[in-house]
Amino acid sequence: MYKVVFVTAPENDSGRIARILVEKKLAACINVISVQSIYRWNEKIEDEREHLLIIKTNELKIEQLKETIQEIHPYKVPECIVLPIEDGLSAYLNWISESTSY
Repeated sequence: MYKVVFVTAPENDSGRIARILVEKKLAACINVISVQSIYRWNEKIEDEREHLLIIKTNELKIEQLKETIQEIHPYKVPECIVLPIEDGLSAYLNWISESTSY
């Protein structure tokens, strides 16, 4: 019922992306953490400072969340990994539902 989504973004875009997702009620809360990402892109090894967005949401919002990320993210292929939240404090999980409902 509840999901956590991991998205990486350039440091100068992460706040804008997080704010849009929360404003659209696609996410209840987003934690933004500075990370170093090492990855292969276009046959080259990249080493970049990025932000990791840890997004808490309701599974009913996942498809719209993914579509919005693709629309507003500066990367051609943004990371977007969805994992289930198996358990948590009832009050917090209820808050996720309330924060993502219209």
